[in-house]
Amino acid sequence: MLMPKRVKRRRVFRGRMKGEANRGNKISYGEYGIMALEPGWITSNQIESARIAMTRSIKRGGKVWIKVFPHKSVTKKPAETRMGAGKGAPDHWVAVVKPGRIMFEIAGVSEEKAREAMRLAMHKLPIKTKFVMRDEQEGRGGEANES
Repeated sequence: MLMPKRVKRRRVFRGRMKGEANRGNKISYGEYGIMALEPGWITSNQIESARIAMTRSIKRGGKVWIKVFPHKSVTKKPAETRMGAGKGAPDHWVAVVKPGRIMFEIAGVSEEKAREAMRLAMHKLPIKTKFVMRDEQEGRGGEANES
């Protein structure tokens, strides 16, 4: 399970997920990727589950990159605790994902295998996502920079 080795402050604010991703929105390592279409929190368990689904599908062929990391801690108070008495202890870790963010990349497999592997991974994620390719995305990226 992914989590930071050390953090400066363990309890963080919830924050806002306004706007689109302006970093990590291009395929940089592989040939195919999964792009987020809506904002959300992706837990470390969901990231790991999607990774396992992809690697099992491609059967040790190709390479997988995980482009998101759960830096944010989410706290939870114990069950049957009265209101007040401060914020709860860290419970799990999440990655904040905005629309346009590339979350996973694959290279070294055919498009059909990549599509199937990504489809299986997308089912593990709590947000809407789509399959993108490097060549079609570079054309889109050029148009976005002009406007």
